[in-house]
Formats: sequence, structure tokens, C-alpha cells
Amino acid sequence: MDTYKLTAFESNGEKLMDESFQAGNDDEAKEIGAKMLEEKNLSDKTHRCTSPRGKLILFHP
Repeated sequence: MDTYKLTAFESNGEKLMDESFQAGNDDEAKEIGAKMLEEKNLSDKTHRCTSPRGKLILFHP
């Protein structure tokens, strides 16, 4: 299991979410990250999810 980082921002740069979570691979992390954003109604906000290797898994400007 790897640790992924999920961050969501307001348009003014304010951080709305900054959480880490565990996933077995990038595809699983993408699903988990999308679900976390949806649960907190942040899917339409600027967000990104990165892998421990620095790969961008999810991104919404």
C-alpha cells in the first residue's frame, strides 16, 4: 500500500482539504480520491491527488 495526497482549494487559494490516504495502486487511488471529494462536495473545486512518486493521479483546475 502506498500513501497518496489529496488536496482541494477554493478559487482564492484557501485549502479546503489536505488529506493523505492509502491505496494499492494509482487506479484505486483515483477511485478513492474521487469518492472522498464527492462525499465532501468538493468535486467541482480545484483539486489534485498525487502519488508517492509525484505522479498526478487526479486534477481539476
